[in-house]
Amino acid sequence: MELYSQTLHLLKKEILLEWRSKYAFNGVLLYVVSTVFVCYISFRLTPGFEGSAGYPIVWNVLFWIIMLFASVNAIAKSFLQESKGRLLYYYSIASPRAIILSKTIYNILLMSLLSVLALLVYILFFNNTIGDPLFYFLSVILGSISFSTIFTMISAIASKAGNNGTLMAILSFPVVIPVILVLVRLSKSAMDGLDRSASYGNMGVLFAINAIVIATALLLFPYLWKD
Repeated sequence: MELYSQTLHLLKKEILLEWRSKYAFNGVLLYVVSTVFVCYISFRLTPGFEGSAGYPIVWNVLFWIIMLFASVNAIAKSFLQESKGRLLYYYSIASPRAIILSKTIYNILLMSLLSVLALLVYILFFNNTIGDPLFYFLSVILGSISFSTIFTMISAIASKAGNNGTLMAILSFPVVIPVILVLVRLSKSAMDGLDRSASYGNMGVLFAINAIVIATALLLFPYLWKD
């Protein structure tokens, strides 16, 4: 019960700070819109490409590339922007598990909102080639959750290594690559309008990765926090 109360209060704090500054939200939204617009101009310079067989594949892969870097920009600062004084204050008022849980939940909410907005902007600029829009939307939400859990944990580790952004990139690479591969397969099945039962295996893999990452964060973060 105490863990729930501390997590809820810290989550409210994160949302309130973001609502006041809107730094992460506005910055990532600007990145997404500008990147999509640049891609749109590039595609327009290649007449006939939208009608080619490779267009849906490029459409899908390009979207996940944009979302990957948007996630890095939004979540990488979860712990890297926290000052030592603020972290010491957190140490005195809350448990480490409540801190990592609140950060993870906040990043999931932030990335889910940004992902939905990014998908709307993406569809607005590019022709909609999605065979099963609802299932594709579900894959986007699952991707947001996966990116949030992974980068939150990696950001926590990197923050205890001198706020080394390079270390975060190195640590996240072997974890993110399998997630990207699964997300591309899952979303491609939705684009082709295949039977949803064919994608249950990929969804199970994503749920398993998220469960492992969250469990690992809950087990390791208290030891990192003591350092």
